Amino acid sequence: MNKEIAIESKIESCYECGSKNIVKDYKNGEYVCSNCGLVLQKFYDTGKEWRSFSLEEENEKARAGMPLTYSIHDKGLATSISFFDEDIYGKPLKPEQKQTFHRLRELQKRMRVSEDERTLISGLIEIERMSEHLNLPKNARERVKESASIIFRKAWKEGLIRGRRGRDIATASLYVACKQFNIPKTLDELSEVSGLSKKKIGKTYRHILEELRYSPLILPISSYASKAINEFKKYGKIEELTYKILSAAKEARLSSGRDPVGLVAASIYIASLLTGEWISQGELSKKLRRTEVTIRNRYKEMVRELLFNIEL
Repeated sequence: MNKEIAIESKIESCYECGSKNIVKDYKNGEYVCSNCGLVLQKFYDTGKEWRSFSLEEENEKARAGMPLTYSIHDKGLATSISFFDEDIYGKPLKPEQKQTFHRLRELQKRMRVSEDERTLISGLIEIERMSEHLNLPKNARERVKESASIIFRKAWKEGLIRGRRGRDIATASLYVACKQFNIPKTLDELSEVSGLSKKKIGKTYRHILEELRYSPLILPISSYASKAINEFKKYGKIEELTYKILSAAKEARLSSGRDPVGLVAASIYIASLLTGEWISQGELSKKLRRTEVTIRNRYKEMVRELLFNIEL
């Protein structure tokens, strides 16, 4: 690039002549006034000095390490002695050298992790494991995992893990992170991947909100509806009616204090009856993990209060 290319900079005008025509001289690394030629400021290009046209070429040319991550206890900044007993040229080490490096690896492990950090490590490992089994959206999985790791770290620093198992805090942290990114994961799903009871997760979740001063996070019912409709692959008229029924239920305050998944199940059931594409309560119960009694009770309430107010 040359001096004739004008670009936007933080310098609004020339200090000497007042001209606002400021250009960036890439060759000399300077902001220059194109009117009088005064050098106004130096700049430094922090970008890459090389180009790449594929991911493989990017990895080959890159000289930096992995980005900072909160899902690893040392944030990915530490280095480790390789487990491969080979030298830099790929030749196997001698027996006495292998013993030396084995002792060095063990010493590094002990020095790298303090006794207090073991709970942190086990909690972050649990978050990693549960994130993989929770069927999170691919485009949000890493962000949810990072957010859950940050929440767990805060709880660990505040001493909330004392008297509790790290898995309890890790599961509740992941539940909070899912809500932060509007991902409709239920206590049933968290209970399944963690092995904890819904009551235990809910209690720990409320404790984290209170101690870390997070606002209660309530997802819109439509989030659960989208997930359920995708589960049954029922689109078109059923989908449209389900959202109308849920909207009417919200206006009538029937959703207050009610399990959102139960309301969604009843709404889908009503919509299936109205469109003639019947879905049984047993099928809804099995896929949405709610009892038929719950679905039936929500169905009766909504039919009694709403059915004639819905525009078909």
